[in-house]
Amino acid sequence: MAESQSALQGKRIVLTRAAHQLDEMEELLRRRGAVPLAYPCIAIAAPEDLAALDAALADLLAGAFDWLVLTSQNAVIVLADRLKQPALCGPAALAHGMPCPTIGGERGQDAGWNEGRFAVAAIGAATAEAAGRLLGLSVQLMPDEFVAEALAEALAGRLRAGGRVLICQADIGRPVLAAALRARGIAVTSVVAYRTVIGSGGVNLPRLLADRQVDAITFTSPSTVHNLFTRLAAEGGDAGHLAGVCVACLGPVTADAARSHGLPVHVLPNTHTIPALVEALEAYFAR
Repeated sequence: MAESQSALQGKRIVLTRAAHQLDEMEELLRRRGAVPLAYPCIAIAAPEDLAALDAALADLLAGAFDWLVLTSQNAVIVLADRLKQPALCGPAALAHGMPCPTIGGERGQDAGWNEGRFAVAAIGAATAEAAGRLLGLSVQLMPDEFVAEALAEALAGRLRAGGRVLICQADIGRPVLAAALRARGIAVTSVVAYRTVIGSGGVNLPRLLADRQVDAITFTSPSTVHNLFTRLAAEGGDAGHLAGVCVACLGPVTADAARSHGLPVHVLPNTHTIPALVEALEAYFAR
């Protein structure tokens, strides 16, 4: 028996996340016959000043933290790059028996460099997967709901007052996690691992919207929402043309950002993953 046609067949769906993160969603959509339209609204850049990040990573290697918290795949990517720097593996790290990790690309072969000296928490399955693939780290804690509030609650249950946590996040990351942990007497060092800047390239979205050639638009973070409006304005687009377009958001914080711009949210999956978002889109158009 032939497979039934997906409800996404022929649907033109805009993807607003960073260009280096598009592959998975593009592939899932194409399998269903959809037409992915890349319009990156964010891009990732290293901090303008790397001193604080490098100092925190040197302390991590020296055994100064009980937990490392990774808030996104982008944080993992930047850490993998910074941990290649020989300057991080100084006398303090070696004195604590912490070898300099030999990190480079797809490096599962060096998964033992941590050896239990600190535990790892992550927000989201994709972040946990990247931690294993790029850093060789096993994630001990990942909340069921992929938001900072859920991780704060779960992590607080694992730590006593005086516990030491390193949080690596974006420059625009919400302070919810650090504040919740500090309120419980936990020592938190929060460092900027990367900057989120406005994206570029992709399709001519202003024209496609004006011609009613978009069926849905997807947002995976609040910054993709905010920067969409910035890009549209800069490129002569009209945000009013989003009326009638299905708006799909990866999680509740992103959905709140969309609503703050007056956008109705039509799709919000219960599980905050890319496959779940695509499945929820398919279910929406199947109605």
